[in-house]
Amino acid sequence: MDLIVFLAILSGLFLAIALSEPLAARLRLPVTVILAAVGIGIGAAASWFFRTDMTDALNPVALAILNLPISSDLFIYIFLPVLIFQVSLTLNLRRLLDDWVPVLVMAVVAVVVATFVIGMALKPFTTLPLIACLLIGAIVSTTDPSAVVSIFRATPAPQRLARIVEGESLLNDAAAIALTSVFLVAVAARDAEPNIGLALLQLPWLIAAGAAVGWLVGRFAVQMMGWMNPWPLAQVSVSFATPFVTFLLTDQVIGASGVVAVVAAGMTVNFSAPGRISPPALSQLRDAWGLIAYWAGGLIFVLAALLVPRILANLRPSDIGLILVTVVAAFVARAIVLYGILPLLTAARLSPRVDSPYRLAILWGGLRGAVTLALALAVTENPAIFVETKRQVGIIATGFVLFTLLVQGTTLRRVISLLGLDRLSPLDRALSDQVVAVSLQQVRETVSETTRGMDLTPAIVREEAVRFGERLNLAVERADEARDILEKDRVTLGLLALAGHERDLILDAFRENLMSARLADRMLADADRLIEATLTEGRSGYRAQARRALAAGRSLRAAEWLHNRFRIKLPLAHLTEDRFEALVAHRQMLRSLTGFIETRIMRIHSRRVAGLLHDLIKRRIEDANREMEGLRTQFPGYAEELERRLIRRLVMQREEAEYDQMTADGLIGPELRLALRAQTEAEGTLLASRPRLDLRLQRRDIVRSFPLFSDLDPDSLAQLARHMKTVYAKPGDTLMRKDDKPDRVWFIASGAVEAEQAGSRFLLGRGEMFGQLSLLLRRSRRARVTAISHTTLLTLEEGRFIDLLKKAPQLCKAVQASAEKRGVALDASQLPLPADPTPPRFGFLAKVARAAR
Repeated sequence: MDLIVFLAILSGLFLAIALSEPLAARLRLPVTVILAAVGIGIGAAASWFFRTDMTDALNPVALAILNLPISSDLFIYIFLPVLIFQVSLTLNLRRLLDDWVPVLVMAVVAVVVATFVIGMALKPFTTLPLIACLLIGAIVSTTDPSAVVSIFRATPAPQRLARIVEGESLLNDAAAIALTSVFLVAVAARDAEPNIGLALLQLPWLIAAGAAVGWLVGRFAVQMMGWMNPWPLAQVSVSFATPFVTFLLTDQVIGASGVVAVVAAGMTVNFSAPGRISPPALSQLRDAWGLIAYWAGGLIFVLAALLVPRILANLRPSDIGLILVTVVAAFVARAIVLYGILPLLTAARLSPRVDSPYRLAILWGGLRGAVTLALALAVTENPAIFVETKRQVGIIATGFVLFTLLVQGTTLRRVISLLGLDRLSPLDRALSDQVVAVSLQQVRETVSETTRGMDLTPAIVREEAVRFGERLNLAVERADEARDILEKDRVTLGLLALAGHERDLILDAFRENLMSARLADRMLADADRLIEATLTEGRSGYRAQARRALAAGRSLRAAEWLHNRFRIKLPLAHLTEDRFEALVAHRQMLRSLTGFIETRIMRIHSRRVAGLLHDLIKRRIEDANREMEGLRTQFPGYAEELERRLIRRLVMQREEAEYDQMTADGLIGPELRLALRAQTEAEGTLLASRPRLDLRLQRRDIVRSFPLFSDLDPDSLAQLARHMKTVYAKPGDTLMRKDDKPDRVWFIASGAVEAEQAGSRFLLGRGEMFGQLSLLLRRSRRARVTAISHTTLLTLEEGRFIDLLKKAPQLCKAVQASAEKRGVALDASQLPLPADPTPPRFGFLAKVARAAR
């Protein structure tokens, strides 16, 4: 093909893609419908112009379009990895992980159900073998969710529901392609009685191996991009190579699912990149991928649609019946998932409740697109498959895609309107009226102050003021009509506004470089959960989710267990650093919310509602302070280092803003600005690295601070610190159980514990010890000890504790005092004495010493 003609066709395709978006918005249709129509129109026009005798002027262009090198490899190896990687890169993974069970069930189970329902429905009406019918079912089982997701985002639908549909569509692409490859191999083998069960057994290997390879390649890509932080364009280049390397390595070398591998690689980069790539570079990377995916998505639809006239050229009347059977079976399969499986997940509290109108929208919005056409094209290009099988697979899949696009796609907006999903609820309408009234009052005050300083004609100012006053009065009247909103609903709306403003504050802090990208990502996920909990459960949901956000997660508890059991320190240190940093930022956000209630929410809702919101924020601040104090007692000094770092980052941010303003005002030149930026960037690099929490250093400091060890020399203290083990406990943790065999002594470095013995309870605090008496008396534990606050403890094994008693008179006195307090007598064989003579005032110890001598 002539290069000039090819470039002209490519330019025309890009222009068609650009015009499709505004045309779809004007016609209120999904963009995919417009792209498909454009592709079909171009393909049909090229075929007509090449065959007509009316004119030969456009024959070269028509022939070039008909001879475009469009094959299944173009879609599968070029466009598909790009589209899947971009979606994986932009998903909110932290939120998606909250719903991983319904996403996986809806994705994998829905594909399997659709494959077998469609395959079994086709078998009685065609001469194709069952394995070929199942192949058709797998090809058409994947859905394009863009239409339904866009509608959900434009309606009051739960965002969690939209997220589940979006995650399902990404993973069902992978499941459908993996399932198609399994059946395609069986069909190509031309086995008269293929073993379907044996073919399906290959599926776990395809998915598991693909996920493992994708994770490894994604981790390596993140490492490379981390090394290239000064060169953001190089980072984009590495990310662009990642999906292709992943797909080719998995598909051609490993023999697993390349699509699953690309999904895993994209998710790995998405999850790991914020901690290793600078925020500006990460934003640039995502913008670049957004543009690449926009082009790839448009081209794959247009190019696939170009082939539709060619594939349907051999259409027979009987094929129309097969297409209709496929359509009906697909609806039945989708209904089984929506009305059978989804309610079970809702009952198990694994999925949000989906009302009937939304189920109908999802059912009718199950559009198919370019992935289905690409898979069908791969079948038609396979020389090992019978000609009639290829013809029927191509026609049924293509006809089914056309039905979903031209029938469901064009009527989806109308269905949404009939279901009432495009209308605001009475509560939202009432709120909007009040918001408009309050906003217009604020606008009047602002404009009035602004016009006073402007040289405007007084008559014009008065006329416009009267005109605006009429509009304001009308808005106030409409707002007064909505005064019947229940107070609990007003509280819910106020909490939603608070959670939304909290999200804005997090974004502002991230843009101003006051928090890391990883912390901002985690806090944004918490804010999103807060919004969803408030939408579904009101004030109680808001309160419960706020507490869950502050609670120590499973990963931190696992890290504490690893440290306490196997002395593995690194995970606990990293997660504790994260927790400290999150609590410092969290407390700053909560204090800012108080002013928001006074300045904004009170203008819309009553003073009583504002008071309730103040109480909820006050409780959240108290909870955050309590958690911070618990950590401060366990890890003294670290919170202060983080606060100093926050102040320094704030100073640097203000300094940068001042230099930018001076440059804009012309007070300093660009050369001086570059020199100043180099200084601030150097300081910013230092502040970007978080201070490390050294658990070993902390243990040495704790040992030195113990009064019980005050008479030990520095060498003995250092040796003791090496032998002691640190244990971190949270409220409710059981440290010692009754009837346990004594093997160690516990020293409380911070916090408090409660001991229960013989029906009585007593508290032990910082500087005290427990477990020593049962160890010295060589009897089973008599008490049960539980942490009642965040507590740091040091433990010492039996043999080393006996040796320590010989060196530490102060410790020996404490042991004896504890024994006397409990009415226990220790003889010389049970209480090893230090070498130094015992002071006379401890008469009992003196007697024990004389007896020992």
